Amino acid sequence: MPLLTTPYAELDLIRQPDQANDPLQAFDAADEYLLEQLYAQGLQPGSRVLVLNDSFGALAVSLAGHLQVVSSGDSHLARMALEKNLARNDMAFDSVPFVPASEHWQGPFDRVLVRVPKTLALLEEQLIRLQGHLAPGAQVIAGAMIKHLPRAAGDLLEKYIGPVHASLAQKKARLLTATVTERPVTVSPYPSRYKLDAPALELVNHANVFCREGLDIGTRAFLPHLPRDLGNARVADLGCGNGVLAIASALANPDAQFTLVDESYMAVQSALENWQAALGDRPVTVMPGDGLAGVEKQSLDVVLCNPPFHQQQVVGDFLAWRMFQQAREALVVGGALYIVGNRHLGYHSKLARLFRGVEQVAATPKFVILKARK
Repeated sequence: MPLLTTPYAELDLIRQPDQANDPLQAFDAADEYLLEQLYAQGLQPGSRVLVLNDSFGALAVSLAGHLQVVSSGDSHLARMALEKNLARNDMAFDSVPFVPASEHWQGPFDRVLVRVPKTLALLEEQLIRLQGHLAPGAQVIAGAMIKHLPRAAGDLLEKYIGPVHASLAQKKARLLTATVTERPVTVSPYPSRYKLDAPALELVNHANVFCREGLDIGTRAFLPHLPRDLGNARVADLGCGNGVLAIASALANPDAQFTLVDESYMAVQSALENWQAALGDRPVTVMPGDGLAGVEKQSLDVVLCNPPFHQQQVVGDFLAWRMFQQAREALVVGGALYIVGNRHLGYHSKLARLFRGVEQVAATPKFVILKARK
């Protein structure tokens, strides 16, 4: 794979999760453009820089050792990539502090470098949180590939930071530079909430949670067909989002034991708050993670999953396939994986390659609910 070469460093970077013969690289022209722009500004070595939404550590690892860098974002995989890429390039894995999006950073910062995220609600929440954490003369520089840069990103920078200058395009990337100007203090509109009738729940959704404004149609199709009569089974909600599948299952299975895992810190935060609101102090494990990679083999009886079909802007079934493999490893012999998926994705045949029995539990015109037994 090519090296990331900038005025700051020449780096060998990898993506997360690991994929054999991964054709995609861990940086793009927007990362290069942001680093070149920052270098041209000639910041003093002690300057503090906040890096937001750095998918695989390209920005933070480049700046480490040159400036005081803090990285923050909502992806546990991004945090893993940062740590692995620091070590891969002969730096201490913890030499750049990482602040999960469920927590708050401490300024002041002289510069903020932002990779514009797919979910603009996350960008809005991050810009609101910058209030009171920007040094005099600070700038917020946001970058993206032009095809992934919505006009609304500039509008949000203008609203919360100050006047915005758009750069010329460079290798199909563009920068938006906002100069800090006094703005009225804003109260965040996040988290949002919505209600369900069956089960009767009000669900909290922090800014980057999938389908934040209402239940997604795949989960809606899945809920009536969750397994019952599980006794004291050990159940995992893999890619739990706001936790609705696990909570609904827990309400129907009062003796079952639950683990909820998601790679989004805001999803984990939402799921824990929703569990506590619905189930009080009933024991549960809610954690950020690389799927079930850290779960002991043959330690689960049931896995529930509504798998994603993209990582940032990259669409594909590699994450779902990885989740299926992880579920198989974590399940006991005779245990079962329950999933919902779009009909056209062909999950039945994929699961049949990993599990000894796959059956269709239910179907709608768009979705199938499948049970795969180990």
